[in-house]
Amino acid sequence: MKPRECVFNGFKSINRMIFVAALLVGAAMLFSGCANDIEKIKAFSSPETLPVIYAENYETTFTDSGIVRFFLKTPLLMQFDNEGKSFREFPQGLELTRFDEHRRIVSRITARYAKQFEKENKWEAKNDVVAVNLAGDTLKTDHLIWDEKQGKIYSDLFVKIIRPDQIITGIGFESDLTMENWKIKNPRGTIYVEMNDSPSMGIDSLSVQPQENLRPVDIGPN
Repeated sequence: MKPRECVFNGFKSINRMIFVAALLVGAAMLFSGCANDIEKIKAFSSPETLPVIYAENYETTFTDSGIVRFFLKTPLLMQFDNEGKSFREFPQGLELTRFDEHRRIVSRITARYAKQFEKENKWEAKNDVVAVNLAGDTLKTDHLIWDEKQGKIYSDLFVKIIRPDQIITGIGFESDLTMENWKIKNPRGTIYVEMNDSPSMGIDSLSVQPQENLRPVDIGPN
């Protein structure tokens, strides 16, 4: 019986060795996979690619010398500071309203995507951009730049201007910040429409109005 016990014990030893080896190989594969995943996470979570500010359903006002100049509303705001370049991104779009010194609405811009470049004092809007002025003139395009330093709003793409009595299309657009004095660089055509007795829909008929008691979230200097 002793030889049989030796054979049996030998098989048990071999099985233990195989089991231990399998554990070692599995652990090596596991730690190797974890290391690769950690490296991927590190690469994905690099501080250069992560926003320093993330805010949902965000609303705020921008003031200059105590005077409200803008009202901003967006589903999502992300602010990035990469290599000294700071910008705010609005991946789900925004609504930006501009006021004069008497807090009267002078223009409004909506878009499905936008960026704000703080140092350049410039806004860029893309995808279904709609801009309306006080007179009710409506601009539609897919790309629009709002440049505060140069004091103008412009686009190099196809634009459509809808007025109470006509629709004007063309390539390229330029205007002052109030959108009162605008021009289409390369007009393509004008369609005249019949006017009725009902009053035109001006900017005051739009839904969003800033609230007097609105407390803006601090997202840094402008």
